[in-house]
Amino acid sequence: MNQLSDELLIEAYEKALRLQLNEDFISLIEEELKHRSLQEKCMKPAITL
Repeated sequence: MNQLSDELLIEAYEKALRLQLNEDFISLIEEELKHRSLQEKCMKPAITL
């Protein structure tokens, strides 16, 4: 994940949430976002049922 730019990491996170990918994968991305102090730059999209 170190090779991803901040912008691509945020985009990957938002897309993973939209596609409802594996929770473990999403958690890995969230940890990297926290490590880079980027969690405030992304918002979890509202899931509509």
